[in-house]
Amino acid sequence: MNEPSGKNQFGRRSFLQKTAGVGLGITSAALMSPHTLLAAEHHAVHTNFVGRSGTHFTLHGKPFYFVGTNNYYMQAASNYMIDDVFKRMLAMKLPVLRFFGHQDGPAYRGISLQPTLGSFPEAMYVQLDYTVAQASKLGIKLVITLVNNWDGMQQYVNWVGGTNHDEFYTNVEARAAYKNYVHNFIHRTNRFTGRKMRDEPAIMTWELGNEPRCQSDPGGTILLNWVKEMSAYIKSIDPNHLVAVGDEGFYNNAGSTDFTYNGGSGDDWKKFIAVPTIDYGTAHLYPDGWGKTEAWALQWIEDHLHDACAANKPMVLEEFGWLDMTTRDGVYQAWLDTLYRGGGNAQFWLLTGLQDDGTLYPNYDGFLVEYPSSTASLITAEEMKMRAKSR
Repeated sequence: MNEPSGKNQFGRRSFLQKTAGVGLGITSAALMSPHTLLAAEHHAVHTNFVGRSGTHFTLHGKPFYFVGTNNYYMQAASNYMIDDVFKRMLAMKLPVLRFFGHQDGPAYRGISLQPTLGSFPEAMYVQLDYTVAQASKLGIKLVITLVNNWDGMQQYVNWVGGTNHDEFYTNVEARAAYKNYVHNFIHRTNRFTGRKMRDEPAIMTWELGNEPRCQSDPGGTILLNWVKEMSAYIKSIDPNHLVAVGDEGFYNNAGSTDFTYNGGSGDDWKKFIAVPTIDYGTAHLYPDGWGKTEAWALQWIEDHLHDACAANKPMVLEEFGWLDMTTRDGVYQAWLDTLYRGGGNAQFWLLTGLQDDGTLYPNYDGFLVEYPSSTASLITAEEMKMRAKSR
């Protein structure tokens, strides 16, 4: 079975290189006030941090279950584009957004958050600050990744004179450079809110990376040690926020011939979620790219729910996608129902919005969920079930 090819600067590398070049014509009635749509999540600043208690998240002393989404360009988009994504989130009643808090080396859309090793030009952080400030105003929670397996890790290795991607986890200079980036990011003051990132209630989670892998070590020791070191470091400088790995959920089960279960990626999901400074388990799900069936996908979800329960921690299916539009609604309904019954949470891939010219951001990988659509409607319905469960 072929493994997925990962993400380039446009997000997940495309299985179907389709584009969508027309706007959605969303009416003002559809894009209702955030006070109407997210009133339950819109609370006073500095008392609104997401926590966890056993297998569920907490918000204001109550359980917090959710269906959220992902977007990878918020840190490098115009205010108009950022606002349009948030408008769609509000219309779909989505309370959580995961986005990328990194751009190392070459710029994306003119933005690099670390153009050279150890340089963090404040002029490059304007759109990221705007995203966080708008989320705070709207009552939306943010999951922010701090490096990307698919390009950023190799950039660190190149900067310190290494060669192989996996040296990111073992090279002393690379590890120190990552910590330096994280330290700066977490201690930065948002120019719009006046708050340091470590004190920002709109931020729910720091994720160590996007889909980290260490294929040179199928035993899983290297990546596990890195997870322990970096999660402990973040907790030492920021006690306010949750920390997650941001991994795909790959197991390390001896004797398995399935690449998602046999440790070939260097990940070990059960050991990750057992780390005391990791607050919850993440998993991704792309059956098309992984050569899997819908039935296999349901078992994948069940396995992670079971093992998260055994670890007494929450579980989030934080990226998922299914390419066949004719069957997508039924597939997503089954996946989300399974998560709901098992006490899990979800963040679908992908929600985008309008570009500056008024056209919809291209559907590069085929996983875009448009609003309005039948898929968007069923996701909203599932989120409302999660809200009812959170009371």
